[in-house]
Amino acid sequence: MIQDLSAEKTDAFCLSDDEADRLLAGAPWKRFAVLGDSLAEGLGEETPGYRTLPWADRTREALARRQPDLAYLNLGLRDLLAAEVREQQLDEALKFGPDLAAVVCGGNDLLRPPVDLDAVEGELDTLIGRLRASGATVVTYCLMNIISAYPELEALSEGMQDLNARVRRVSAEHGALVVDMWGHPACAEKTMYSSDLLHSSMRGHGLLAAETVRRLGRHLSP
Repeated sequence: MIQDLSAEKTDAFCLSDDEADRLLAGAPWKRFAVLGDSLAEGLGEETPGYRTLPWADRTREALARRQPDLAYLNLGLRDLLAAEVREQQLDEALKFGPDLAAVVCGGNDLLRPPVDLDAVEGELDTLIGRLRASGATVVTYCLMNIISAYPELEALSEGMQDLNARVRRVSAEHGALVVDMWGHPACAEKTMYSSDLLHSSMRGHGLLAAETVRRLGRHLSP
């Protein structure tokens, strides 16, 4: 059965294969690892008109068109706290030997009081720092501003913005590349999110992959 991709093909925020290929021209990466929680794992509801393919797999697909022998390891697992991502995934990722690594975690910590964002920042520092020390290019992610689509979630805003600020700070300290989704104009559109209001929809995954490729493209051609 051929999937209807009509909405994705006309979505100005998504990327065509040709656009992604242009942005990733000269991409050197041959070993891509993904660490994190459910967003890294790829949870999310289907969106009519969009591919049912999570952002990390979309990113792998784009990279593999430039490096057909690309090795890919996705360690993402739902419900993990930042400390659990570090404990359960970092050593395995380093053993894999990535030259490109994506790290996305900390969101679950906001949902389990008492929230200790100093501790989360420390975990991010260890994750990003050790991956960078291994020689990998590291990509990190700021949470999407779901409050712009669902104002009733305003109580989450302060914690989300605090976490994002820490991601930006640690990333800057280690020279990691930030995909900052907080101010993305599509955040105000309900189609970006699954009905549980915790995970991206497949449209959201499509846009996250597009922004990842765009960020890598800027890194390649500053």
